[in-house]
Amino acid sequence: MAQENLRIIVIGGGAGGISAASTSKGLLPDASITLFTEFEDVAYSPCGIPFVLGKEIPNFDNLFLQTAEHYAKIGIDLRLQTKVTGINLEDRTVSVGSEAFEWDRLVIATGFEYDEPDIPGIDLDGIKYVKNIRRAMEFDKELETMKKAVVVCATPLGIEMAGNLAHRGLETHLIDEGGWLMSEVADPDIMEPVKESLEKMGAQMHFGTKVLEFKGEGGKVKSVVTSEGEIECDVVVIAAHKKPNNHLSSEAGIELGATGGILVDDHMKTSVDNVFAAGDCTEIVHGVTDIPIQGLSGSHAYSQGRIAGANAAGDDRAYDPVFIPWGMVGGQVQIGGVSLGETLHKALGIPHVVAFSMGISRARYYPGVTSMRVKLIADPATHKVLGAQMAGGEGIKERADFLAFVIKRGVTLDELAWMENVYSPPIGALMEPIALAAQAGLRELSK
Repeated sequence: MAQENLRIIVIGGGAGGISAASTSKGLLPDASITLFTEFEDVAYSPCGIPFVLGKEIPNFDNLFLQTAEHYAKIGIDLRLQTKVTGINLEDRTVSVGSEAFEWDRLVIATGFEYDEPDIPGIDLDGIKYVKNIRRAMEFDKELETMKKAVVVCATPLGIEMAGNLAHRGLETHLIDEGGWLMSEVADPDIMEPVKESLEKMGAQMHFGTKVLEFKGEGGKVKSVVTSEGEIECDVVVIAAHKKPNNHLSSEAGIELGATGGILVDDHMKTSVDNVFAAGDCTEIVHGVTDIPIQGLSGSHAYSQGRIAGANAAGDDRAYDPVFIPWGMVGGQVQIGGVSLGETLHKALGIPHVVAFSMGISRARYYPGVTSMRVKLIADPATHKVLGAQMAGGEGIKERADFLAFVIKRGVTLDELAWMENVYSPPIGALMEPIALAAQAGLRELSK
């Protein structure tokens, strides 16, 4: 079959699926590209939902990146509110109810689902998950009449929801079994400024606290029973961890990995010929530990979708192991990092040295200057940078991106200690905080 006559089916309309379909169509304009999604919309940013709910962003229209009409215009057959019920690898079809659709190449981008906690009362009305924009629009209207909210799990989403609900004026409680915010991945000293900022906004923190039960009245949640007492509320937001949505893939016999994500190679190929996968339904190798991980960001899903879509169209592109630059706003504080922090290095028993500094984001005399904590983690033998975590008022995202490339290229503390940097009073200090941290790390190693 000629490449231009290929039938490519994509399952999933999130960042991975829509980028796969668009990339395939761009490379093979005459190919048949069909995308199925069970939801009402595609091409919007679910990551922006907390900020609309918190009134930081004016309305949900701002979150839409493209319209369904756009994809129809470029020749993608977009099937909204159409749930794929099965994948037949032998016949090369996908099922939608009793109807079967044939494919030559298949891209699976079924995304994630929340790991719903096994807690009595979890099915009560008023217990919310943040994912679908239509449900978020409904939730936004309900919030107009609400006064008290509980957020369960201090994940990045949990922190964003706690901050935004407090900003909206609700009495907000954040409950987590860990000892500090994002305790599974972030270091306590990095997260302390976030905690302080959230508390200044009015959010109340409950660490080392287990949720025991959701109590309701008339089928609607009214309180959360915890190991530290009972908290009255009008709504509960569950910000649990993401897990791969791989029911279809598992039933079809596509190989899954240890994390539950679909096993893919560096071309996003699955264990089955002509079947590709991308996004939260996959597992990807971590560039430092060589351990497979899943549940990454929208930018990762988008890039993986481009690789999967390109290769489904006959191209030959590879996706590198990930070093996971990340960043977010917690309260009024920017935090971010790359790879693993100090806490995880200790937990995994990886030899390391900590290089820490306090710097500033711009010239000390320029209005708006903010302090910045920079922590680099390095190999004590080679001095290569292994990870980083940072907190401050501005400039965290750019440094996280830079440090991801630093780690990927095997840059050492010695090289960072003598790096060049921009000095301009409104945007950059005379001494770059990353360089200061590297210098501190070398002093530590010299001891």
